[in-house]
Amino acid sequence: MLNAEKTNLTGITEFILLGLGNPSELQPLLFLLFLIIYLVTISGNLLIIVLVVADQHLHIPMYFFLGNLSCLETFYSSTILPKMLSSFLTGDRIITMGGCLAQYYFFGSFAATETYLLAAMSYDRYLAICKPLLYASIMSRKLCFQLIIGAWMNGLLVNGIMMFLIGDLFFCAPNIIDHYFCDLIPLEKLSCTETSRIELATFLLAFILTVTPFVLTLTSYFSIITTIIKIKSSTGRQKAFSSCSSHLTVVCLFYGTIMIVYMLPDTPTLRHLNKIFSIFYTILTPLANPIIYTLRNKEVHKAFSRVQNKLTYFWKL
Repeated sequence: MLNAEKTNLTGITEFILLGLGNPSELQPLLFLLFLIIYLVTISGNLLIIVLVVADQHLHIPMYFFLGNLSCLETFYSSTILPKMLSSFLTGDRIITMGGCLAQYYFFGSFAATETYLLAAMSYDRYLAICKPLLYASIMSRKLCFQLIIGAWMNGLLVNGIMMFLIGDLFFCAPNIIDHYFCDLIPLEKLSCTETSRIELATFLLAFILTVTPFVLTLTSYFSIITTIIKIKSSTGRQKAFSSCSSHLTVVCLFYGTIMIVYMLPDTPTLRHLNKIFSIFYTILTPLANPIIYTLRNKEVHKAFSRVQNKLTYFWKL
């Protein structure tokens, strides 16, 4: 009887993403809007990566982390937006089981990697502002690579545990996901089997991958703000704050929207609001990263001018 039930439950091979629930007449407009967002996101983050690699003045820990963050944001946005754009263009909202699980794995992995990468960047700013005399000796190239590798490995490997647990689930009809991408909670709702192990693993991994790096980031910025307040010169305070203001803005945007999304009660009334806030940390945060850093960072402006002059020189040759 159990085998027959399992055979019946494994009949689902694809899901239907309801998306944003928008009427069909808005599809072309939304396609154009999100296409522009995607193109600006990719080009902006790739520009930062090129500048960090090409300009020697940016070969320091702060911009090494920024280049990795831009690389991460490029992958992060590419797990969701291409499928979203395709559904706007064709109206086809079907995603295969394998495609859905792959989307969740990469989305979850990149989001987890970003939490630790933001924590590493805040630690870098803590050392630069609070321990300037020890900065060069502590934030060595070796430590930079260790922090980067640790962030990526945490995200990619730890989220594999969730994939292993999700792989044991059986899904039953209706195969409709009330979201615009495959997230864990909507998938969990479609399961016909016991999900207590996943709920326990979600709680533990959320503590490891979200709470821990968030506390580390908060601790770093508490020390940074305390140190900045103690600086007597207003020029010194402004200079110290400007060196971390861009990163602090990204941190607030990323964690602020995540907290709202996952702390809102899952009710029909708030479900659409949940989707709107999800757009902020899944789509708009990768867009905001290059905009914030390029608009507010003088070193990035100078690097862009230097690289542009080099390209102009070689073009004339």
